[in-house]
Amino acid sequence: MAGDTGKGTTAAPRTGRLTADLRGFREVQRLAYACAEAVAAQLRPGVTEREAARMQREWLRGHGVRDWFHLPFAWFGDRTAFAGFRVPLQFFPTNRALEPGMPFILDMAPVHRGYAADIGYSGSLGLNPVQDRLMSDLRAHRELILRQVRERRPLREIYENVDRLMVRQGYANRHRAYPFGVIAHKIDRVRERRWSPTVFGFGTQSLKGLVGDALHGHREGWSPLWSPYRFSDHAPQPGMWAVEPHLGFRGTGAKFEEILVVTDSRDPEESAFWLDDDLPHVRRWAEEGAA
Repeated sequence: MAGDTGKGTTAAPRTGRLTADLRGFREVQRLAYACAEAVAAQLRPGVTEREAARMQREWLRGHGVRDWFHLPFAWFGDRTAFAGFRVPLQFFPTNRALEPGMPFILDMAPVHRGYAADIGYSGSLGLNPVQDRLMSDLRAHRELILRQVRERRPLREIYENVDRLMVRQGYANRHRAYPFGVIAHKIDRVRERRWSPTVFGFGTQSLKGLVGDALHGHREGWSPLWSPYRFSDHAPQPGMWAVEPHLGFRGTGAKFEEILVVTDSRDPEESAFWLDDDLPHVRRWAEEGAA
């Protein structure tokens, strides 16, 4: 059911009123972040990436999730910066074991009640000053992305400006290691089924929706993938976008991933907004600002 939240998506973020669809997306995003926080609290030395991914699957299934945009991932140590990643299979969880002070990233994309989310949660087992700095510096990327989407700059141009900001901060762009180098992708409603198989870790219903968006977008001159390439050289397309700027520095990586809502409103504040400001990384920045 790709495209259910495309053109015509509206909301009133200044008053907190959301459409039923947007509330559905917000609820599943909050569910995913609740899972990330619950699993992060259970991580101990010796836990492997595969075990952490399984913990996410089991927690979400225990809360009613039966389908996925993609199955959960977990990356530990220098794998948080995708060190040496060359082929897609390297993204899948391994037997890398967590150690004290080691950074980690949990990434999951559940579908619940027909709504999809895709989130990324960064943390460390104990103190990790490098990742703490990366997380603090990600705040500027969230602000830049929202501002320039509201200015209706081409997605490819915004991507390049995120790159420039990373360089000024002294970091490497690690989302470029993702397939097609994407910083974001479009997500939509998913037709509910009692059981939906996965292919290479991705839910077949969600893949069908993404492929449908790609075909539709190709005819109209836009892409559901936000990349550094020519096919993303177009204005932001209305809909839900899972956005994930990913910073790397000397074998340590950090990112957030959350839903950005793009609408066809002429009101700048309603033309684009983050779906939810009550998320772990946003609360973290608020606490840093208050300190």
